[in-house]
Amino acid sequence: MLESPPTSYQVLARKWRPKSFGTLIGQEHVVRALTHALATGRLHHAWLFTGTRGVGKTTISRILAKALNCETGVTAEPCGVCDACRAIDADRFPD
Repeated sequence: MLESPPTSYQVLARKWRPKSFGTLIGQEHVVRALTHALATGRLHHAWLFTGTRGVGKTTISRILAKALNCETGVTAEPCGVCDACRAIDADRFPD
């Protein structure tokens, strides 16, 4: 019996999840507040994202995690190529 290679199925919401604030559609007021906080260095010690299912809580939190943990420094535009950014994109970042 021939075995087929394992498929790397990924839910569409995860496959096409935005990777930066610039590619995020919707939630403009949240993006504006977070990018302003990152640009001015006035970050709070905690952020609480709330809302119904599918509004972008996880997406925004992942982009914020990249912005805070990027090896190029805290910025509203993370590089996306350093180890921390790639680990966050691949769901392997420990924090």
